[in-house]
Amino acid sequence: MLITLGCSKNLVDSEFIFSQLKSNDIEITDDETKAENVIINTCGFIESAKQESIDTIIRAVDLKSKGKLKNVYVAGCLSDRYKKDLEKSIPEVDMYFGATDKPNTIKGILNELGADYKTSLVGERTLTTPSHFAYLKISEGCDNPCSFCAIPIMRGNHRSKPLQEIMTEAQILASKGVKELIVIGQDTTYWGFDLAERKRNLSLVLSELSGINGIEWIRLMYAYPSRFPDDLIDTFNRFENICRYIDIPVQHVSDKVLKSMRRGITKSSLISLLEKLRKEIPGIAIRTTIIVGYPDETENEFSELLDFVRDFRFDRLGVFTYSNEEGTYAATIPDRIPLKEKLLRQKLILDAQKEISLTNNNRSVGKKEKVLIDRKENGYSVGRSYKDAPEIDQEIYINDNSLMTGEFYDVRIFDTEEFDLFAEVEDKENK
Repeated sequence: MLITLGCSKNLVDSEFIFSQLKSNDIEITDDETKAENVIINTCGFIESAKQESIDTIIRAVDLKSKGKLKNVYVAGCLSDRYKKDLEKSIPEVDMYFGATDKPNTIKGILNELGADYKTSLVGERTLTTPSHFAYLKISEGCDNPCSFCAIPIMRGNHRSKPLQEIMTEAQILASKGVKELIVIGQDTTYWGFDLAERKRNLSLVLSELSGINGIEWIRLMYAYPSRFPDDLIDTFNRFENICRYIDIPVQHVSDKVLKSMRRGITKSSLISLLEKLRKEIPGIAIRTTIIVGYPDETENEFSELLDFVRDFRFDRLGVFTYSNEEGTYAATIPDRIPLKEKLLRQKLILDAQKEISLTNNNRSVGKKEKVLIDRKENGYSVGRSYKDAPEIDQEIYINDNSLMTGEFYDVRIFDTEEFDLFAEVEDKENK
């Protein structure tokens, strides 16, 4: 049994492990009552994620103590960062593995299970997502010095995956029927800077991916706003299968807070970039994430952030409350903001975004959208437009459950809610 916690980057790591396990004829089950061994791929990003990982480990060792599991193996970010502490506090775990050296982690797990690492499977993954979309991780680690983030501590410095490896993996995914590639990394816009040419060259990756037969959507996530490569704008406009969608986490807008966060960008530069993206990439959907309750965020800075959200009107938005992460610069700043106040600020941002989203959705009524069907639910076929990434963005419910999962359809919107749309099929033959 393999349990994956945390982000899509962890999910990709687990899919590589899955592939190696299957190649060794090791049966994989989702039923804990049938499992003999469990591998837990942990997350250590924020306090709630760490607690979920610890709770999952404790549950597994409890099953082991009752004779319901033979072995418990722990990998991933939490294991990498707190290995010595975990070994001391939860010694019942048979082996702890890290996250920074993926091949050796996989080899270690296989060795514990008496299996062999197959070098011929490099680039091969067993998808755990629906078969029509997949995450494509183009880098590991991060070089950005953000004050609140422990990712560089856990995952190490930025390491670009060589282009040929990216292409081999993407072509394998396409051969398996994947139609949407979701490009991820801790900072995707940094890709290439650590390679021979010392140049940020994400445009090269996207343009090469766009030529793969069968890939109809390429979606870009985790684009860092500081030192944003301008040539990406031309790349978006040149290739039809690159979705006019970008996830670009701003985190805050106050100059004071941005400086303390060590984001490497000012409010004016940030707004200028966002406005440029909207102006020069017609129809682009901009997604962002925001942190509220940062130690240096006074009521004035929060009001500035709230006004910015209301004024810019992001297409998609997520909000996190600040989490104090040991080892980071921000952890040295007294965290004087009570959790109750952080949650209130989070609610105020989300309430503003609800109004924005509903207004935007109402403008969609009567319009046609191309959707990719993800699943069936309660008599609906549920899909997404190019404006929406799976699991984190809104969905379109189509009143026809005969549509095929993994296929594209043209639909017309007839009703909306704050974060969902309702549609009917225009033409089942027009995919």
